[in-house]
Formats: sequence, structure tokens, C-alpha cells
Amino acid sequence: MLHFVEVILPLALDKTFTYQVSEAEFKYIKPGMRIAVPFGKSKMYTALAIETHQNPPTLYEAKEIHQILDENSIVNDIQLKHWQWIASYYMCSIGEVYRAALPSGFLLESETVISLKQGELVDEKALSDDEFLVFEALQHQSSLKVSDVISILNKKNVFPVLQKLIDKKVVALQEEMHETYKPKLVRYIKLHLNYSTDERLNELLNSIKAEKQKELLLSYFQLNATEKKPISAKQLIDFASSNSSVLKKLIEKEVFEEYHLIQDRTDFNEAENAKHLSLSQSQQKALDEIKNHFATKDVCLLHGVTSSGKTEIYSKLIQETMKTGKQILFLLPEIALTTQLVSRLRKFFGNKVAVFHSKYSNNERVEVWNQVLQNSTKAQVVIGARSAMFLPFSDLGLVIVDEEHEQNFKQTDPAPRYHARDAVTVLAKFHQAKVLLGSATPSLETYYNTQSQKYALVELFERFNNTPLPEVILVDLKDKYFRKQMNGHFSDSLIEEITTALSLGEQVILFQNRRGYAPLLECMTCGHIPQCPNCDVSLTYHKYKNQLRCHYCGHSIAKPTNCHQCSSVDLTTKGFGTEQIELELATLFPNKKILRMDQDTTRGKFGYDTIIDKFQNREVDILVGTQMLAKGLDFDNVSLVGILNADNMLYFPDFRAFERSYQMMAQVSGRAGRAEKRGKVVIQTYNPSHNTIQQVTHNDYKGMFKEQLYERQIFKYPPFFKLIKITLRHKEYEKVKESSMWLYQVLSQHLKMPVLGPEEPAVSKIRNEYIRTIVIKIPDTVSPQSTKKTIQKILNSFDVISQYRSVKLVVNVDFG
Repeated sequence: MLHFVEVILPLALDKTFTYQVSEAEFKYIKPGMRIAVPFGKSKMYTALAIETHQNPPTLYEAKEIHQILDENSIVNDIQLKHWQWIASYYMCSIGEVYRAALPSGFLLESETVISLKQGELVDEKALSDDEFLVFEALQHQSSLKVSDVISILNKKNVFPVLQKLIDKKVVALQEEMHETYKPKLVRYIKLHLNYSTDERLNELLNSIKAEKQKELLLSYFQLNATEKKPISAKQLIDFASSNSSVLKKLIEKEVFEEYHLIQDRTDFNEAENAKHLSLSQSQQKALDEIKNHFATKDVCLLHGVTSSGKTEIYSKLIQETMKTGKQILFLLPEIALTTQLVSRLRKFFGNKVAVFHSKYSNNERVEVWNQVLQNSTKAQVVIGARSAMFLPFSDLGLVIVDEEHEQNFKQTDPAPRYHARDAVTVLAKFHQAKVLLGSATPSLETYYNTQSQKYALVELFERFNNTPLPEVILVDLKDKYFRKQMNGHFSDSLIEEITTALSLGEQVILFQNRRGYAPLLECMTCGHIPQCPNCDVSLTYHKYKNQLRCHYCGHSIAKPTNCHQCSSVDLTTKGFGTEQIELELATLFPNKKILRMDQDTTRGKFGYDTIIDKFQNREVDILVGTQMLAKGLDFDNVSLVGILNADNMLYFPDFRAFERSYQMMAQVSGRAGRAEKRGKVVIQTYNPSHNTIQQVTHNDYKGMFKEQLYERQIFKYPPFFKLIKITLRHKEYEKVKESSMWLYQVLSQHLKMPVLGPEEPAVSKIRNEYIRTIVIKIPDTVSPQSTKKTIQKILNSFDVISQYRSVKLVVNVDFG
């Protein structure tokens, strides 16, 4: 009797594959174990077993497996069920879901590149002969492919050897970024405890004879009186125009004490340190309402204004769920947020909090995966970005999705193009867990679900400690330019507010949703604008690197000295990005510390941490940034937020533009005045009377919701219609045009609903491929599943047509 195992391969293939196993392997294999299998002529992949059976495949001869890689299952039944749902709902293959779900450290394949792990001491005696051979080969070569290892060991199956080397931290997979940043230790100085009384201080001053030491001590008192923050050694030496040897002598005499801080994120007060969570009256009321709703409904939306203390309510719910022994998943839209939140939650829950996101290395991600798999107490609470929902939870009790309106929850490329908020709600259903969605500016779809009684709604309209909402000041740019009251991109009103805030020792956040220095470089003689040769966009000028870059494909050229078209040297920049704002600020406020936070400055794993730490420690006066700033960061010393140009968000060709602009502006505004004092928000715009800007000014979420919902209904958009976008790409313009027309005609014949297209998108060529899109609008009265089946059949027949086979098709369900 033959025995077989059914496996999923980590490739964009819709079906499962059958491999032959021996009787012993048949008894050993459990669903959810990884198995190394041959595929194609010479490729090896890490497949996942989903069942064992005794039915030989009819279409092909089953190959034998190479090796079982696990002793226990690393994926459970609920995960497999959830993957099937994602594949069917988001119209992608199960192989793509498997590849996205598992950390790449689990997915060795013949093309994987391995290299020695930097800075690790290797105990050579602990290595087996095979492991030592690989280690030795890597001494002479910087990296090896798995196929090279096969020839070195003269064995077909090398995955187990490599797996052991990875576990022993000898080798690393190539796609890991080598982290250059070490958390920076800042040396701070304080007066020794012996001198806490006035008498002792007088004695001290009389006892110090050395003039320089006395000067340094007096400078310390001066600084201490004016600064409300810790004094760093560097700051003290600079202020006193002294040097470090003088300071060293005072430390040796035990006049000063030095201490180092890596991450003085926020100074938590004593009450929090005692792990005691106290809620205000309105927070307690909201928490009780949530718990009441959970008795009858599985999903609840907490709609609380910015700084209303949603995190404390989450913490209390987590605390109560932990007592039941269940696991908790806390999803955040942005890695930048995890930094701040982890330190807050670890204050309450110690080391029961695990973190999981894409800036972590393979080893770290595999470690968290195993902790969740073993239901370890170290990972009872998992905080992470969208990919954390793929972890192997076995007993999920509560899911919190913070800032649920964020577009970052939607995966764009590669497939599966899932929306984490919606997919995790389904996962919670499989676990019979409760879901809490939180936001100050909920997405229209979620808020609509509360109005139609599908979700419960709890509202919290009072900021923590009753801090008033910030005062919004609108600045009309047309008027300011006309009256010549602009300095660069700053109006006189904004400069005045920044000056006032800085003079009070407060911090300022400025928001401009565009990175780089300027979006265009234009020739003043002939009007030529340098374009990307691979994409249908102009190149963005980055002043720091003195180059023009394409934000779509990464193509870059040195900044031209003359026009490529007419050789004129009269080149000028148009528009402005975060780099330009940073440089303008440096001339306006030369002695203030300014930092920029955008994709270019936060590349590494600790990129966010360094910037957030510095801002939190008040080492920075002004922070300039893109939408990363709009998220729920909490800085208690920010009294002013400036939005430099509100219009470039409003006039974006997207049906969600007004909703997104409202959310973005309301969220950025929410960063101001989070402590005792009322904050201010300055919005610079060419159109101050625009409805959306007025709604932000009056904090009128319901007004925005009603207006946008009315428009969505008329123009057939969500939540009344589900959208599916099909994108076609090819290097030949004619082929894209012809194939998209064919697909459009077949779809409109078979579907009794609006099919729009084929349309050239705003950027109609990326990486040398021409693009066309078709949008299908499914009314909420029609079953989406049966419609998707019809669409899938049509797409399958499209694939069979030989001349269209080279056209790339991407299906994006619920896009935007």
C-alpha cells in the first residue's frame, strides 16, 4: 500500500501537491509540519504538510519527499482554515498566503543565499562535520547559495544542516539587513544626593577652590533653573565653555553623579510604575460599555477623540483577558508606533509582551513564532504590524486593532493583498475571540457597520485629564502670498506661533506629506522636467544626496547642472518636500535642533526609535515629517502642530481623498497639547472654506461621515459596493491595450453590475511596464463569493490565451 502526503508549496500556485512517503514517515507526519520537497527539475522548497492519505495523484507521478524538517507542527488547523479564507476572499493562491504567513527563516529553498552571521563567536567544537564544512567554506566566500552547499557536502538534502546552523546563530539568511545602529547611550549629569540641602550646598561652594570647577558647578545651577529636563554632559560642557576633564574631576569628588539613558521614552509617573492602572470616570464608563456590548456582539468600535486615553482602556481589557489565560493580539498600523506602545505596555505587563514586525531579523521572528506556538507566557500579548495576525495562536481571547482607519493595514504588494483589520476579524471569529477597533477618526466602512448594528459602538469625547482639544488656526495662503507675508513656505502667523512655543521651551511638529526636497526640477528656458526612464513620473529632487530619484522604481541620477533638452543652466525646483522644510527651518531658527522623520531617515530597525527617543528626551525642538507623524504618538511637551499645505491631500484622485484628508489632519492635530496646556494647530491652505477643512476645524466627524456617505451611495462606492481592481501590466503598450479590452468585454458580458475601464491610471508606466486597470463594483445585494468565482473563471480563461500569457494580472479586492 502506497502512502502520500498533501503539501502546500510557497509559490503562487492554487492547488496542493501530492508526494510519496514511507510508512514510518506516514505515521510521523502531522498537518502543519514542514517538509523539504523537490519541485520541477532541480529546485528544492520547504513545503507544508496539510494531510496524509493513500490516494495516488492521477495527473502525475508522485515524487518522494526529501526530509521532514520539524518534530512538531508549526502551523495549526485554525491557521490553515484562516489561510483558505484569505485565499478565497482576496482571490489569491494558498501558496502566496503560506509564503506571506511564515517568517522567511522557516522557508529555505534552493535559491536562498546564506552568509556568516556578523560579530558572533562560533564554538567550532560544537559543529558536526557537515556544519563545519559549510562554516569553513564561508570563511573563504562571503555568501553561498543552497545549491553551492549541496555540491560542497555532496548531498542532495542540506536543509537540516542549514537549519541547525541558523539555530546555532552561525549563519544568517542574506535578506536580513545588517543593523549598523546601536542604541545611543547619552550621558546625563545630576548633583550628588549629599548636596540636597542648602547648607551642604554652601559648604560645597566654599570648599571648591579650582576656578574652572566652580564655574562648571555654577553653570549647572544656572541650567538647572532654566531647563525643565535632564542635563546631558555635552550640554553642560558646551554651556560652561568647559571641557570633560574638569567634569571628570567633579565626578571623582562625588559632587556630580553621571547616569546613562538609552531610552528614556516617557517619564512614567509612580502610579504607573506600581503597575496600577487607574482610569478616569469617562474611561471607566467606556470600558464598562465595551464589556456589556461584548456579551452580545463580537466586534466593538471605540470612537475616542485624540488623547482621550484609549491605550489605558486597551491595557485594562488586556489585563482582564490575561487573567483568563488567553492570548491577546494588538495590531498597529505603523512600526513607529510599536516602539512607544511596547514600552508603555511592558510597564504594566512586564515580559509577557512580544513584538513582531518586518524590521525584525529572521531569527527574532522565528523566536516569537515559537513562543506563540508553545503558548508561552513570554508572548501572551503580541504587539505587531499587520503580519502579526499570521502567528500560530491556539487560544486567542482578544484582538485590538488600534488606529483601525489606517490604510497601512491593507497589504498592496505582493499577494495576498489582504486588509488586516477585516482578516483579523474573521480570525477572531474562528477563535471565538472579541475584537476591539479603536480610532479617533474611524473609517467610513467601520462607522457605517456600527450604524447598521453590525458592530457595537462606544464613544469617548473627553480628552484625558479634561485637556481641551487644540485650537485650530486657518491660514489663507492666497492672502498671505498676496500681502507678501510669506517667508519660504512659512506664513508670518506660523513663524510667530513657532517662535512663541520655542521660547516657552515647548516642542513643535510640522507636517508635510511629501519626502525629498522638491517634486520637480524644471528648466526655466524650455520648460523641460526630467522624467524617470522606467516610469511615467517626474524625478524627485533630493538635496542631501544631490540627486534626482524616482519614488516608484528607485532609479536615480546626479542632479544635472544644465537642462538635458536645451543645455540651459537656468534650472529651478517646484513644490516642496520634507527636506526643503528642514533646510528652511535651519535658516529661520539657526540655534534650534531640527529633525526629519520620513522614509529616508528611518530605514534601519532602530530608525524610528532613535528619532522618537531624541524627541521624547527633548533633545529636538522641531520635528518635520510625513504621515508617519500622524499616528498615535504621544509627546507631552508638544504645544504646536503645523500643517504646511493641506491642499495636496484634498485634491488627490481617489474616492477616499476627503475622508483620508480629514483623518490625517485630525490625527496630526491630535499630537498637540496632550499635557496640561491647550495646544494649537496651524493649517496653511489655499482654500480655508473647503468643507473638509471646516470639519477638521470644528472636529465634526459626524458631519464628514454624513456628507461622504451620501456621495458614496450616489457614486456606487463602499460601504454600499465592494470593489475589485484588476491591474494588467506588460512591456508592450499594444499588448496591454488589447488584452485589457478583451478582459473588460468578457467581464461586462458575464457580470450584471458596473464594470469600469480599461483605464490608464495616473501613473501609467512603472518599471518599464505599461498599466491598465479595470474596476468591478459589486452591490451589497449580490453575493460577493459567487461573483468572485465568475471573475476567477474568466481570469483562468484569460491565462489560457497564448498571446496574453505574458501579461501580468493582479487582483486587488477591497483596494484603496
